[in-house]
Amino acid sequence: MTPNPALRKLGFADDDRVAIIHADDIGMCQASVSAFAELAAFGLISSGAVMVPCAWFPAAAAASRARPDDDLGIHLTLTCEWDAYRWGPISTADPASGMVDDEGYFYRSTELTQEHGRPDAVARELAAQAERALAAGMRPTHIDTHMGTVYSTAFLPAYLDVAQRYRLAPMFFRADEAGWRERGADAEAAAGMAQLSRQLEDAGVPLIDNIAMMPLDAPDDRIGQAKRMFESLPPGLTHFIIHPSYDTPELRALAADWPSRVADLQAFTSEELRAHIRSIGIQVIGYRALQELMPATELKVRS
Repeated sequence: MTPNPALRKLGFADDDRVAIIHADDIGMCQASVSAFAELAAFGLISSGAVMVPCAWFPAAAAASRARPDDDLGIHLTLTCEWDAYRWGPISTADPASGMVDDEGYFYRSTELTQEHGRPDAVARELAAQAERALAAGMRPTHIDTHMGTVYSTAFLPAYLDVAQRYRLAPMFFRADEAGWRERGADAEAAAGMAQLSRQLEDAGVPLIDNIAMMPLDAPDDRIGQAKRMFESLPPGLTHFIIHPSYDTPELRALAADWPSRVADLQAFTSEELRAHIRSIGIQVIGYRALQELMPATELKVRS
């Protein structure tokens, strides 16, 4: 791939290592809302995203209104992976939408959602989540996707329509066919995704080069893990995901991976980790910088 043109627009060199340190799943539970507030005040992370269909979204929106300078996006949600704690669409409860399982909630997996979800119903749901965030007084900077579910040829037009309609930077990769195959796309989908990447970039939409995520099954030595991951980041723009939460009875009851979520909060409020990231030359930005690069005109994207 050629160097990312967004880097030059932002004043970076082609070979700089630039990271958006991003807190996922805000509003999934109370512990995630409180954790983001502490992380934002500490200042090492640079962005986060809220889950509109979840029970603690109103609290996340209230916190966003109280801190309007926080760089927050919408974690567009079409799945619910838990057993004891469930949520579903906000736009419909109709099984004919293809978005709900036999229990009346979102499907637990990306695969089932992509198999059953009607694209028109998904489009209404994504727009409804954006509208609810705006109606709650949020000033979102971007959109991304819970469990990667919008990354299907059927759902991506609606995802990108939300980005264009509300001028939100979309988390989307600039990758060729080989790069999309490495991310799990089959040959046909990879070709379409690569074409879409080119079209978006030609239209001036800022895209990311890489994605990294702190593992959710390895809570020990979290600072050491993070150091090694940042050291290994390649040149370009990386979306770096953490899942921070306080240690609460609610979190322990709903998420078997709670130790890693608690460890993320502890690691990313660490002066040791902040100093290390600076020392190895990682440049940290938020999605607001990408939002400012978004074209004001309608995206001309061909299917």
